[in-house]
Amino acid sequence: MAEVGSLRGRLLRRLAVLLALLLLFSGWSAYWNGRAVADTAYDRTLLASARAIAEGLVSADGQLRANVPYVALDTFAYDSAGRIYYQVDDHQGRLISGYENLPAPPPGTPRTDDYPALARFYDGVYRGQGVRVVSLLQPLSDPRLNGTAEIRVAETQGARERMARSLLTDTLWRMGLLALAALLLVWLAVSAALRPLGRLSEAVEARAPDDLRPLPLPLSNVQRELRPLVAALNHFTQRLRGQFERQARFIADASHELRTPLAALKARIELGLREPDPAAWRSTLEEAGQTTDRVIHLANQLLSLARIESGAQAVAEGGAQRLDLSQLARELGLAMAALAHERGVALALEAEQPVWIKGEPTLLSELLSNLVDNALAHTPVGGNVVLRVCAPGVLEVEDDGPGIPADERDKVFARFYRRDSRGQGAGLGLAIVGEISRAHRATIGLEAGQLGGLLVRVRFAPSAA
Repeated sequence: MAEVGSLRGRLLRRLAVLLALLLLFSGWSAYWNGRAVADTAYDRTLLASARAIAEGLVSADGQLRANVPYVALDTFAYDSAGRIYYQVDDHQGRLISGYENLPAPPPGTPRTDDYPALARFYDGVYRGQGVRVVSLLQPLSDPRLNGTAEIRVAETQGARERMARSLLTDTLWRMGLLALAALLLVWLAVSAALRPLGRLSEAVEARAPDDLRPLPLPLSNVQRELRPLVAALNHFTQRLRGQFERQARFIADASHELRTPLAALKARIELGLREPDPAAWRSTLEEAGQTTDRVIHLANQLLSLARIESGAQAVAEGGAQRLDLSQLARELGLAMAALAHERGVALALEAEQPVWIKGEPTLLSELLSNLVDNALAHTPVGGNVVLRVCAPGVLEVEDDGPGIPADERDKVFARFYRRDSRGQGAGLGLAIVGEISRAHRATIGLEAGQLGGLLVRVRFAPSAA
């Protein structure tokens, strides 16, 4: 997999792209602003030259003549970046001085309002070069010359381009240096802002593998943007600590509960081996087999408790499925029918219509199995056990056994609680049922049933069809 890269580098690269776009826009804007400034400055010079030429117009013998003063063209004649041209036409449009065929004003060219003169500014082409032209109309004072003379002064665009490029270059240099300085400042600012993350990493790295305490950073001393991260890390370590504590309890419970029956099994076998009578050996093997069955049952229930943790986490994270509780009860009833027949107990199922709930199928099957197995274990031969499913989301298991006194009904959900110390159970059946019910946010209650024994009722939240 490709490396994601540095957060600082990504931020700087994106900022560099934005600054580059801003630099291009600023350069484009500076160029056209420079052209506008250059046009304004050089247009004023063009008009001044045209006026100087207009002041040299004289009439003699009814003819118009132009005495072009040197100062009129001295401002930019043969400029290193451009060339100046002029043309003077009399009132009849005849050339009396200057260059021929300078571009005339295009039709519709407006008269300038920036200066008090009959002048028009426009762009044209002369001798294969782009030029900027001013056309000045000069009224004639001689009565014999009725009309106006036209003076055109044109300048090549070289000087204007040079001025615009100079402004563009200066702007780009300034903006480039400013962009580099901004990137440097942002790098320094981001580095300073990321220091708390470095300290947080060091604090996590320095901890011992079994140290799952919350991070010793008061949220008031952490930047607002980092507080959710610190809170999430503390919440995660809290959940992890809880998981480890549950595992430690499970190991302690398993070792405690398995140690006694295994030690008794070993002692019984050793005693049996000392007997010379083969009949005593057979009796020992039968008792060892029964003890082994109880140990296997205990181990299975302990493993069921361990599986409940992962299943409950899946339910809490939205992994529950929509399922029919009646169908689960029918499948469980068929699976437990042989055991009920072996124990001489009648197992009945009352589940006529679908009852939809949301849950984890494996856990719910475990819940049903433990409820029915517990009822069969405490129902005498010839008794009855009823597995009942009714809407909305109610599961009931009822038997006609001895039941549980009211003052002990809250205690039976504790792990390894046995009402009778001589009992053969591990004290985990109803504890498993309680854990699974809590994982599904279901309520469970015990009460006296109509059959005279115990009624266990589990109420789930119903699911919409």
